[in-house]
Parts: sequence; structure tokens; C-alpha cells
Amino acid sequence: MTRGSMQYWQKRRAYRRLPRMRAIPRGAKETSLSSIVGYKVGMTSAMVIGEAQKASETSRACTIIEVPTMEAYGMRLYGKDGSTGYLKITNELYDKAAAQRAGVKKVAPERERVDAEKQGAKNCAGVSLLMVAYPNGTAVGQRHRDRFEAAIIGKSAAEKLEYAAKLLGKEIKPSDIFKNGEHVDIISISKGKGWQGPMKRFGTARQAHKATQKIRHVSPLGAFGTKRVLPNVPQAGQTGFNYRTEHNKLVLRIGKKGDAESVNPKQGFINYGNVVSDFIIIDGSIPGPAKRLVRIRKSIDNRDSKGIKEPRIGYIATTGKAII
Repeated sequence: MTRGSMQYWQKRRAYRRLPRMRAIPRGAKETSLSSIVGYKVGMTSAMVIGEAQKASETSRACTIIEVPTMEAYGMRLYGKDGSTGYLKITNELYDKAAAQRAGVKKVAPERERVDAEKQGAKNCAGVSLLMVAYPNGTAVGQRHRDRFEAAIIGKSAAEKLEYAAKLLGKEIKPSDIFKNGEHVDIISISKGKGWQGPMKRFGTARQAHKATQKIRHVSPLGAFGTKRVLPNVPQAGQTGFNYRTEHNKLVLRIGKKGDAESVNPKQGFINYGNVVSDFIIIDGSIPGPAKRLVRIRKSIDNRDSKGIKEPRIGYIATTGKAII
């Protein structure tokens, strides 16, 4: 009997470093970018003051994500296919200078923006920005750029097109997309642990020493009449490095480049170093090791429909054993 969680099946390895995003928030009141990317720095603790007048401070474990310099080098328009109903690319616009900085070798010729907006507003079913993240200004030590696509959420196609046109070719900061006290979804890839046995992979019971010749194995693998091994039988295989999404994580603070010293410990974060650019402090833990590329998305559950209450942080630990 499997003792491990079968919530995620199959337990296969992620096929790329960029976390995939299968859904975007629906019914947004304001037009905005749906997601950005960042790099996991590490964890620390912060004292969060309650909402009541005489509320005491509460120690909360939190995660710091460093956000690199991001730029929108293109926009992509989607329309619905009449036969299948699926989205298909109908038009693309590029900022030539930004696309060259992003390392795009073949840039499609720029179409007239007026004609594209007229055609897109009529049959447009979705608008997204082509983004690039430059990790040069962070402590990740990565040389290549990270290019990704981020959908735009809003009420109408005309508003989405207008919003995308304003951001095209410009730098995008986390404070332009998110606010303090907002709930977000963290999409990341968990720590990879390679090939592991069924005990570590599924948490199965240890066999008795005298009952079997093996201890850390699964026996039996199935009934005699089945004549095959069912897919839900715990067996050895790839462990970790899986796509994971954590919903409704609270944004405690969005810091700028000049405020990085307020969160950096004296010895630096383990396996990362010091934060040198914009950063976001998230309440709780998130999947993945240090320097893992994570995607920060607007809450798909629309948790902030009743308003956003900005949390008050009294103290952020920068010394001691709380820094991991």
C-alpha cells in the first residue's frame, strides 16, 4: 500500500528550468501583467505586527526572492481558432532595440501598430508580453538571459492592447505589478534528489529483518492474477525536480535596490550571497533550492477581491541561526 501522496502523478522530472504556468487569473478588475520571475535567495524571520491596536508582534518565517532587471521586448496577440476553439497566434509586435538586447536572432518585421490594434481588438482573445530577465545584476552568477511569456489580465481586449503597448520596450519593476499585502501564487521547481528507492520516494514501510531478504523494498508488487504491475505501486525512480504551485502566499514587503542592506545578513545568505537588486519578501516557504528560478503570479483564487491590507513589519532578522 502506498503511504506517500499520490496527488502528483506521474512523479516525473521537469523538462525545463522555467516554471510552466497553465492558468491565469480570470475576472480581474484592473489591467495588469499576470506574472514576473525572480530567484530564490533564502529564508529568514520577520516580526509582523497585528492589525489590532494592542496586537503584539508575531514571528513569521519568510522567504526572500530577488527580482532581476526585466524588459518587455515584444507583444503577442491571440485569437480563437474557429474549428478547434483553441488559442492561436494572430499577430506579433517587437521593439527592435529591446529584442536585440534580449538575444532574439530573427526578429519579424515590425507591423504597423495601428493596424495591429485594429485587427486585434476585433478578434483578440488574449494578449501577452514577451519578457526577458537579465540576471547580470543579481548574485545568481548566471550569464544567459531568461526569456518568458506573461499574459495580460483585464476586462477588454482594447485595454489589454493599450496596456501592452505602454510597456513595450520598457523596464518592468515588481512594484509596478504587485503591492504590499497582496496574495500571490508561487510556481517553482522543487529540489532534485536524483534516483531514489521506494522508501524515500513514497514513504513506504520498512520491511522486517527476518521476514524478507530485503528491507528497503516493496513486496509484493501486485496480485498473481493481475499479471502486470499497476502504475500506483511504489517503485524506485526520479525524486524531486517537479513542478509545484503554492497558492495565496502573502507579500510582506516589496523592496527596492537601495533597501537591500536591510535584509542582507553579515555572512550573506547560504548558497546565494547578498541581495543587490529589487526583492520581494514572501510569508512562509516556497519550493526549490537557492538560486532557483521562480514565477510570481497574481492570485488565481482572487483572494484580494475585498481589498488589500498592508502588513506592518517591525524587524527582519539579519543575524543568528535564523538565516538559512
